[in-house]
Formats: sequence, structure tokens, C-alpha cells
Amino acid sequence: MFQYYCLNPIAQVGLDGFGVNYKKTEDIKEADGVLVRSAAMHDMELPEKLLAVARAGAGVNNIPLDKCAEKGIVVFNTPGANANGVKELVLAGMLLASRDIVGGIEWVKSDKDDEGIAKAQEKEKKKFAGTEIAGKKLGIIGLGAIGVKVANAAIHLGMEVYGYDPYLSVNAAWNLNRSVKHVLNVEEIYAECDFITIHVPLLDSTKGMINAEAISMMKDGVVILNYARDILVDEPALLKAIESGKVKRYMTDFANPTVAGQPGCIVTPHLGASTEESEDNCAVMAVAELSDYLENGNIKNSVNYPALDMGVCAQASRVAIFHKNVANMLTKFTACFGDSGLNITDMMNKSRGDVAYTMLDLEQPVTEDIVEKLKGIEGVFRVRVVK
Repeated sequence: MFQYYCLNPIAQVGLDGFGVNYKKTEDIKEADGVLVRSAAMHDMELPEKLLAVARAGAGVNNIPLDKCAEKGIVVFNTPGANANGVKELVLAGMLLASRDIVGGIEWVKSDKDDEGIAKAQEKEKKKFAGTEIAGKKLGIIGLGAIGVKVANAAIHLGMEVYGYDPYLSVNAAWNLNRSVKHVLNVEEIYAECDFITIHVPLLDSTKGMINAEAISMMKDGVVILNYARDILVDEPALLKAIESGKVKRYMTDFANPTVAGQPGCIVTPHLGASTEESEDNCAVMAVAELSDYLENGNIKNSVNYPALDMGVCAQASRVAIFHKNVANMLTKFTACFGDSGLNITDMMNKSRGDVAYTMLDLEQPVTEDIVEKLKGIEGVFRVRVVK
């Protein structure tokens, strides 16, 4: 019986994916797996029993990844599960930036008691006139799950789309509309595009990437859309660019004191993945990842350990070992089993940075003394008997 704990409310359609061998617990110390959305985990004491954390969403800045890795706790996220929700908000952002819909709505509210509003609107609507997005150039920085969806939708809306991603995956390339122009340097997007939207992870290399220098390369009247992370943009520099007229609009999904209520900024309160469908999709994917790991030891969509899939174990036992990515570890593992007279029928090992993950299927059951021997090998974080 596996036990799971929810740090945040998780959609029931996802929790329904747990089988009869799962039980929800109200005590995190008893949990084999934790499901989380936005709850901060950095200051939490991680229970010794905890095997995995599944984030129902893409961002994992609320989870101590290195601390989890050193304890052999696998952290999963759900890339792509909320991509359509974010895509739709990006499209809405482009439309709101092109036509002063917000200004028009506010005018109607302010004049709601005017009996002549129907006549007055014909005169006032000129103040809110805008442009169409068809025929405009859209630059997409980052062609992951969200970026690809935005690109394909924009093509169907009649836009000319430029895409930049030096790490474009094979899967993303297959799904990308052939009409998208894949550029090799981001400066081309800055120079050519009327709209620029960012869909990259927050890394040291991407923090503040839209800065004064980048903005200076852009077309006058450019619209910048940021539905990824607020600190990808140097917002004080961007406000200066709005004031000078260089940037027409800044569309962002991250309310903060710098941009909230500022002229030229249309700010939404982190609505990107806040749809019923996105929350359901994230929950379903998180539960599936967590279940496959707890039952079979397989890892998919982890952010702190490598992907590894050996399917369902058909042998007497399966052992999972979390360890440092250093030389000679496999030799020590196989020697430990060999000295105990256990035959290895299948084995996989994958590494990710400083850590590695090894799974072995064996013809005989694994005893506790063998587990203790494996734990005693220098560089081993955790040993888990999956079956």
C-alpha cells in the first residue's frame, strides 16, 4: 500500500487515477509521494520515507531540487499539460494589445448611466481603434510545448511567425508548422517582429534576457508578451521603453509592484494555467508519473534525475539505486549482487549532471543485508527495493 499527501488541492480527476493500492494520508511523514502545485517546500523538513514529489505544473522553483536529489527523492513536473491554457492567454494578450478592448470596456462602464451612450459610442470608439494581428510578424523565443502551440495557432490566424530555440527537440520540430521560420539568432526576432513572446525556462542565462540592449534592437512600437516568468524581463528598463514609445505594450501574467497599474502594461494575475482543463491535465499527468515510479521505478519528466524506463518487472525483484555520477559505481553494484549469488537479468543506468540512477532486475529476491551493503557504498544516496 502506497500513501500520498497533497500539499495543495489537486483535481479529483487526477487523484482518481490512483489504484486500489493507494491511500491518501493527512500526515506527510507517512507519505511515499507528495503532490504539490504552488506550496513552498524549501523550508520543509523532508520525511525519510518520502520517495517522490510530483508538481502538478511546469515550474518547480518552489521545490528544493538539489536537496531532494541528495536524498534520492525524485521530483516530477508535468510539461505540456497546461500548454493549451497558456497558449490561449497569449493569443488573448496579442488581441488586447492590438486593439484597446480594455479601454473600450472601461469607457462603457464609466458612461453606463448615459441614456445617449449608443450615439456617443460612435464618436468615442475612435479612441480605442487598433490594428489586426493578421499579416503581422510574431517572434517566439522558445519552442517548447507552449511555444509550438502558439506558433501553430498564430500561423492559422494569418501571422508571419519566426521561432528561435537553439535546443529545439525532435518532438517539437515534428509538431511545428512548416510555415514557421526557424531563425538561428534571437537578434533576428528583435529586428523583424511586431510581437515578441517569451517561452523559455528561468535559468541564469535567461534571467533578464529582455533588457535595455535587447529592446534597443527591436522595432518601434513592438509588443512584448511575457507569460513565462516575470524576471525574464528587465521590467524597469521596459517601462522606460514604454515611456519613450519604443515599446507599445507589455503584456504579462505576473503582477508585481513594478508593472501593476503602469501605463502601457496589461497585467493579469497569473492566469496562464488557471483553467479547469489545465488543472485536470496536470493532475492526471502528475498522478501517472508518480504511480509509474512508485510501482515500477520508472522515471519520466523528472527535473532532478534522468529519465529511465524498464517497464513492468517480470523478474523476482527490482532494485533502484540513486547515486553520484562517478566512475566505477556499476562495478561495485554488480559485484555486490554477484558476491551474494544473485543473477542480474536486466540493468539500466542513466546520469544527469552530478547524479545518476541505476535499476536492476534480478532472478532472486533481494534481502535486507544486500540492501545494507549497497547503502554502504560511498556515493550512494538511496537504495530502494521496488519489487
